[in-house]
Formats: sequence, C-alpha cells, structure tokens
Amino acid sequence: MDAVNLISAAAAHGAHFLILPAEWLGDEFFRLSTRVAGEIVQKFVTYGYRAAIVGDISHRVAESSSLRDFVYECNQGSNCWFVSSVAEVADRLGRLPCERIKL
Repeated sequence: MDAVNLISAAAAHGAHFLILPAEWLGDEFFRLSTRVAGEIVQKFVTYGYRAAIVGDISHRVAESSSLRDFVYECNQGSNCWFVSSVAEVADRLGRLPCERIKL
C-alpha cells in the first residue's frame, strides 16, 4: 500500500477521512518490526488525513503485544482508529467535538 497515492486519490475526491478494510493491509503492516504501520499512520497525520482501519484483527492482536499496544494508542487519539465495523467509525465520529471533525 502506498499511503501517499491513497491520500492523493482521497484529495482528488475532496475526502479527509479514509476507511480502509483491514484485509487490504498485508502481513507487513501488522508486523510492527517492518515499521510499515507506523510510516503509513505518520503520513496520514503529516498530510492532515484521518483513517479508520475496519475489520477483525483480534487474532493478530492476540499474537503480538506490540501490535496490541499500537492499536490501543491509535484508538486513544483521533487520527487513526482500528475498529470492527463502519458503524463503530460513525459512533466515534459522533463523539468528537464538532471542531475536530473534518470529513
């Protein structure tokens, strides 16, 4: 996955929030030692985009305490979330103060 190309495509459509199915992301993304996840999330932040990675990653989190911690930290902020459903994305967006929502 090339984050910059994804961000460019989103910009072309006027989007500022990306919803990515977890199955689109390869094993390298979820293996934190590759640094792929951190680099992608950092690009979202750098370019002012927010993202939600949607899907069941419970088996991956159960296998890696580092990934569990990464997911936890991401979910505490408002730039990148790991959630199980699109409905959860909508719920989280609804709880943000209006001035922090830029879709």
